[in-house]
Amino acid sequence: MEAALRGLRAGCRRLRGGSGAPRLRSTGAALGGLSKPLLDRIVRVDHAGEFGATRIYAGQMAVLRRTAVAPLIQHMWNQEKEHLKKFNELMVAYRVRPTILLPFWNIAGFALGAGTALLGKESAMACTVAVEESISHHYNNQIRKLMEEDPEKYKELLLIIKQFRDEELEHHDMGLDHNAELAPAYSVLKTAIQIGCRAAIFLSERI
Repeated sequence: MEAALRGLRAGCRRLRGGSGAPRLRSTGAALGGLSKPLLDRIVRVDHAGEFGATRIYAGQMAVLRRTAVAPLIQHMWNQEKEHLKKFNELMVAYRVRPTILLPFWNIAGFALGAGTALLGKESAMACTVAVEESISHHYNNQIRKLMEEDPEKYKELLLIIKQFRDEELEHHDMGLDHNAELAPAYSVLKTAIQIGCRAAIFLSERI
């Protein structure tokens, strides 16, 4: 699975169109002809996911800010902040309400990041691998859905999601490169976190 994800990341890298996310057109143009229920579902859950990711890295930095992995965590955190900024813009452009669970994800995300970091930097990296693998799979599902709907109509959103998916895969690989698999009970920890991620995705799409 880990090797497959590395290969997927390498194959997807060519789709990225630069360091910044694609710019969104004006609100009226962005909404024209697009499915509002589909946009609501996608943008709401992705906004929640990126918000949760920023809170996870905030928790990790609170514990590991004086360690050798702090610059790596800060780098990933900075990218997640950019992802969240873009989805904040999309929330306005597509007139999507955020999930009512944001206050819970605020606390849960920080607790997950800080809790795994307290177990050691390897466990923090295991958390990164688990979360980023879940998010990249989620983004791939959305890409397939939008491609089935109308790839031209959803071109701008597809570019954004593809870029962010690629960056999540990079974070996943960075976690592996920094000894995630050496964390105590790595498989158990990873599985538990991913069950939580799937539940968060399911709920944030709907409420």
